[in-house]
Amino acid sequence: MYKSLRAQTLHYLARPHERVPTAPIDSPAAWRGEDMRQRTDWQYRLSPAEIQECLAAVRHARATGKPMHQLTRHDLPLPTLAPRIAQWRHEIRHGRGFVLIRGMPVGHWHEADTEIFYWGLGHHLGIPGAQNPQGDLLGHVRDQRIGGDVRYYRTNKALLPHTDTADIVGLLCLKKARSGGLSRIASSVAVFNEFMRRAPHLVPRLFEPFWFDTKGEGGIRAFPVAPCRYAGGELRTFWQADYFRSVQGLPGVPPLSATDLETLDTYDAISEDPRLYLDMDLEPGDIQLISNHTILHARTAFEDHPEPERRRHLLRLWLSIPEKRPLYLEWLRLKSLFALTATAAVELLRERRRRAFAPATT
Repeated sequence: MYKSLRAQTLHYLARPHERVPTAPIDSPAAWRGEDMRQRTDWQYRLSPAEIQECLAAVRHARATGKPMHQLTRHDLPLPTLAPRIAQWRHEIRHGRGFVLIRGMPVGHWHEADTEIFYWGLGHHLGIPGAQNPQGDLLGHVRDQRIGGDVRYYRTNKALLPHTDTADIVGLLCLKKARSGGLSRIASSVAVFNEFMRRAPHLVPRLFEPFWFDTKGEGGIRAFPVAPCRYAGGELRTFWQADYFRSVQGLPGVPPLSATDLETLDTYDAISEDPRLYLDMDLEPGDIQLISNHTILHARTAFEDHPEPERRRHLLRLWLSIPEKRPLYLEWLRLKSLFALTATAAVELLRERRRRAFAPATT
């Protein structure tokens, strides 16, 4: 099955932590965009035989008669692609942290069939999860500004480098924008190494909590989260500078200090350094898979087509990856999970008390 939003968020944020690193981190995930632009080994194009297998898998899934949310990887058989999928998962988890798959036959499918395939592929890679309190399993990334407070990805504005609350985020391109809308990624490990070089006095602040604006999801409006965690030689980063800033003014949230602001500004400036980031102009049928622990992703602003049927449209998938850890790291993970759960319970209680005692409005 799939994970609820709360379960997936806790799974992602429960990162083992033992200490603040005192030296740059040597890792395959510490790549630089200026180097990746000279390589193509991060791209994989499907063969004709693999494309035919994908088409047949959707027909098989359709024949089961199951609704999409009940489908498992057994309902979307991909025997030829299975070894390749295992390689992608390993590269995302233990290697550079991302892969670009090209040539998915989205032109042969109606949107519902594309959703079935993408959902099934998610089960081959890990455990798909909900992306909002409504339980949506596939996010539709397009300009949806119809009033109200919407997440930034549902606009056409540029997005700052950030992470989502799942081990892996996948984007499947259905339609491109008229112009712009490039997918931009950067290694959060390389960003940290550069941060350590430029501002060593601020490094400890990255391992202390920032208040995070949840936009009310999960029944809590604000929640403290440490951006960086380090254990077993691995750095795991959760970065949402927009929401670390927009939380200001909410009840119970302290103001950002000068050190806080310097930390946010310095990290954002480094993550937007052209030497570090890599841009991808996703074509219809491209799937970008990235680790939210070691990759920051962003988007350039875009201008859409005037015709609604031609406007930019991507499908977003969030995945959790179960894994076995050494006992010491698993203990640290459980310790982190306990602390997160306790904090969530306290903040939920505070939110309920604020609502109970809020002045009545007419």
